[in-house]
Amino acid sequence: MFLRSLLVVLSLAYPAVVYYSDQQHQVGFIWPLIFGLILIRLWLGRSRLEKGLLLLVAIGVGLLMFFSSIETGLKLYPVLVNLALLVLFGSSLFQEQTLVERLARIREPDLPEDGVRYTRKVTGVWTGFFVLNGTLALVTAVWTSNAVWALYNGLIAYVLMGLLMSGEWLIRIYVRKNHAASE
Repeated sequence: MFLRSLLVVLSLAYPAVVYYSDQQHQVGFIWPLIFGLILIRLWLGRSRLEKGLLLLVAIGVGLLMFFSSIETGLKLYPVLVNLALLVLFGSSLFQEQTLVERLARIREPDLPEDGVRYTRKVTGVWTGFFVLNGTLALVTAVWTSNAVWALYNGLIAYVLMGLLMSGEWLIRIYVRKNHAASE
């Protein structure tokens, strides 16, 4: 529990730390932070696919830093994370059970067929979100100032994700309520 909480706090603080470190011209110490975050995620990872994607993110960040600059690699880390999440959610659309369905079945093992269809749609929405969010993370990393990059990746992206989660939760309550009323 402590490691998961630490991972959330460090992940949320990451863009601010990168921005502040860049302003102080001290970005060199951050790459161990990234690899530490990735190692914690690998250790806490559940599936082989999840662990494989995290390993690819780590390799990608390392290659970016080696072939470009530490600053570029640091700013492209959110892009790689979104790409990994896109693959994780998107690839599940081609499986019998989507990722969201597997998560839903933890709370509701006998998920009805309309619930299965709903979770497939939600998985598609999240897949689209990661395409959009990853694209915006790339645009801010390559074509905007460090301040804009930090604002988007450290605040706006999380607000958008929270709005999507909240909106889906409200829609799910509405759908369940209407489904229960029609029975």
